[in-house]
Amino acid sequence: MDGPYGARFAGELAASRQGFFSSRIELAAQSDPDFVQTVARQHAIGVTSGQKFLLATWRGVPVTTFAASFLDTSVAIFTLESSGLRRPVDLVGKRIGYRRASEGEVVFDAMMAQLGLPRSQITKVPDRDSFVALKAGEVDAIVVAIDEQPDPSSPSFVKLNVIKPQDYGIHVPGQVYFASNDLIHDQPSAIADVLQGLIRGWQFAYADYARSVPVLAGTGPARLNSERLRFELQQQRHLVLPTGGRIGDYDESRWRTLRDILIFAKLGEEDVPLAQTVNYQFLRDVYRRSPDLAAPGAWSEQK
Repeated sequence: MDGPYGARFAGELAASRQGFFSSRIELAAQSDPDFVQTVARQHAIGVTSGQKFLLATWRGVPVTTFAASFLDTSVAIFTLESSGLRRPVDLVGKRIGYRRASEGEVVFDAMMAQLGLPRSQITKVPDRDSFVALKAGEVDAIVVAIDEQPDPSSPSFVKLNVIKPQDYGIHVPGQVYFASNDLIHDQPSAIADVLQGLIRGWQFAYADYARSVPVLAGTGPARLNSERLRFELQQQRHLVLPTGGRIGDYDESRWRTLRDILIFAKLGEEDVPLAQTVNYQFLRDVYRRSPDLAAPGAWSEQK
């Protein structure tokens, strides 16, 4: 897992702790700038951002993605509610806190370009993408993942406006599951088993918070804060369980959009075509073999 334990890996944690994996799977949380390369070298399965995955494949890392955990980007633009900045056009002439070459910067630039708004009239302030900087007035907006916002119990909480790129036509794979090509070639049944376990894990995470949050929070020194965990699960729910969609699913149009905006951002060139790095068959086979996984009512909207 590309990052620390938390709500964004709830499906993996649930699958592991509830025994939804049919084979022996060990979870490992890592923070590695070469995460995709490391997973490939270990002949393992990984989960990271669609952007990090695709850029790695363009560099020749031998990996293939087989599903998504977040079907869309978790990036959003936050402003103070009191600022009155509620739409992308309101950001023209303002200061935007961001992280260089991050998913947030790429998605933000693509959204503004899509809308024909003048990016030259926006002041981008690197390394000021925190809610502390926003609250202090150092910037007028920040570009971060939705699960980073302070919850109502936090001392840094302040009422916010949220601008979501999805509302303006920017749809790209958020987090994706991938594996080394060797593992997919040698053990395709293991990939299918893991995928089925992950789908059941996400279903468990969202079926009933009263049951899932204590399991996900865990025990011992790695224990997560239950209230914070519940808040983050609620923020990302629409990314995992979209209306009318299936857990883990992605489509070609999202991948084409991601490819185009990465090229637009001059972060790389498509040296390896999508057809060689994105696999749709594992998802189709799992849902065909286990139609109950896609049945409506597997989770509750209210819970």
